Amino acid sequence: METGDTMKWSVTKSVFLAICGVTLAISVMIFPKQSFEASLTGLKMWWDVVFPSLLPFFILSELLIGFGVVHFVGVLFEPLMRPLFKVPGAGGFVWAMGLSSGFPAGAKLTSRLWQEKVITTTEAERLVSFTNSSNPLFIFGAVSVGFFKDPALGIILALAHYIGNFFVGLTMRFHGNEPGTPQPEQREKRSPLQKMHEARINDGRPIGKLLGDAIQSSTTTLLAIGGFIILFSVINKVLTLLLVTPLVAEGLGHILSIFSLPDSLSTPFINGLFEITTGSRLTSLASSSLFAKCIIASFILAFSGFSVQAQVASILAETNIRFSPFFAARLLHGLFASVLAAILFPILYAKETNAAITTWATTHLSASTDSLWAFVVQGGAYVTLGTLVCSILLWGLRHSKNPRLH
Repeated sequence: METGDTMKWSVTKSVFLAICGVTLAISVMIFPKQSFEASLTGLKMWWDVVFPSLLPFFILSELLIGFGVVHFVGVLFEPLMRPLFKVPGAGGFVWAMGLSSGFPAGAKLTSRLWQEKVITTTEAERLVSFTNSSNPLFIFGAVSVGFFKDPALGIILALAHYIGNFFVGLTMRFHGNEPGTPQPEQREKRSPLQKMHEARINDGRPIGKLLGDAIQSSTTTLLAIGGFIILFSVINKVLTLLLVTPLVAEGLGHILSIFSLPDSLSTPFINGLFEITTGSRLTSLASSSLFAKCIIASFILAFSGFSVQAQVASILAETNIRFSPFFAARLLHGLFASVLAAILFPILYAKETNAAITTWATTHLSASTDSLWAFVVQGGAYVTLGTLVCSILLWGLRHSKNPRLH
């Protein structure tokens, strides 16, 4: 039974959401051309980059879970993950996959471990808070080389991003009341190989079915992610057309001035709060010092944008894992990453060290990441189309064998 205050809050929330939905619908009708262009921009980014770059990691992670590799890794990483982050050793697998593949792989894998009862709800809330990050290809290929045209800056952004995420994990270990280290009699006594074998036997699916399930599950998740990217691209554009973004940016400029940051970065910052790629690109184009741009870009990369957070929320909605700890962790990550960027920039971008770093980054990072990013952009559409066709064929084959499935 709802109390009076709870009922009032629930009604207020319903009215607010209804007003936002109606305003967005009317705005799309008032600005159809701009909304369509924003929608196409989001669709192109998902079709060319997001889908083909995340799909292999999603499928691979599903296969590794079915093969029992996660349980193997869990036994090995238990002595590291428990004392540091108060999560099971299997969290090491999620952390590694989330770091290499980027948002929102950490959330998807965390929810899978929760569904498999490998981790508790509190442990899942701790784990998801620090296993979602931008992948190195995006930081070096898209942001530092593509937007800023400076491969050396990618080293600073990457260090601030991943060290900041590590600090988030250390902070979120205090979330919840569950004990972090099991007693000696409770610890796993079976070998990693025994755990892996038992997990594979308990799963019981043949390789063909496991692969088909992995493709369909990954495709479904990525279709939802595409919808969020398109939606938030339109929302971001509509807010600019309704002058909401410029109005908020004017007020934010005064706050940035407190931290000696120019108000020219306020608009890119607000855009970055909604969509990480747009915010990073606009930050690189702002009329400001590279030091200030580095701090803002580092915060945007860490906060990840409401678009990514909505993707994570949709994944966590299928479980009992709450979204609020993840959101708090993103704010913490943004704070840690921006402070670390401010500390690392004078050290790594000093005249004496910058020349050496720039030479090394250009030689070892710029060419490889730039070419790899170009390959993803150019060939991504074909990967997306082929996978969607394959997923449709698998779905049709499965339903033709069992018409009762829906």
